[in-house]
Amino acid sequence: MTEFGIMGKKFKMLRERSGFTQSQLAEYLNVDQSYISKCEQNERQFSVDILEKTSNLFGCPIQYFTGDELGYSPATIALRAKGVTVEDLEAIAAMNRIALNLRYMESLLKGESM
Repeated sequence: MTEFGIMGKKFKMLRERSGFTQSQLAEYLNVDQSYISKCEQNERQFSVDILEKTSNLFGCPIQYFTGDELGYSPATIALRAKGVTVEDLEAIAAMNRIALNLRYMESLLKGESM
């Protein structure tokens, strides 16, 4: 499977696990829903901007999509997926970005590499 094929599979798994529709993420990412569908089906590649925004939203390092890293520790956020707005998703992404930065700083203090 190509690297972008792995990206599509991981993206779809995270999206479904979170209870988001392709349309909700397309609106948040400011792309057409067909772009999300084609990326999930490995017909298109994700742009770096999309991967960065997605990694922030799901609280995972971008390496989760681009490398062999199989897992990460997501923060659990309870919400009603059907009533989620773009502003809600942006707030979630901001909180997750803070959590990712904190994990990174803690790993630096411990002398670990990420």
